[in-house]
Amino acid sequence: MALYRKLGRDSSARKALFRSILTSFFQHERIETTEAKAKEISGLAEKMITLAKRGDLHARRQVLSYLMDEEVVKKLFDTIAPKYADRQGGYTRIMKLGPRRGDAAPMAILELV
Repeated sequence: MALYRKLGRDSSARKALFRSILTSFFQHERIETTEAKAKEISGLAEKMITLAKRGDLHARRQVLSYLMDEEVVKKLFDTIAPKYADRQGGYTRIMKLGPRRGDAAPMAILELV
């Protein structure tokens, strides 16, 4: 039994998918995706925000190695992380939307609290 969702992709495709979704997520601060992807991304987003709250150079480089856009990293460290300075976790919220037209995949909105 897998401890995570494979999402029908091999590991490198899955990592690339997560990187691009996370980058867009921090860029727009909310994103519409499938429930399974939202649940996987949520944990990664929490880790990135926790790193950004640390705010040191090493944390910035760790985040930069995962996210694809330097502007997004700057936004994460300068505007998003300070909002959660006094909050211990629980930075994201998943709201279920219902089935997607076409393949009826359960959709959800992932957003920052």
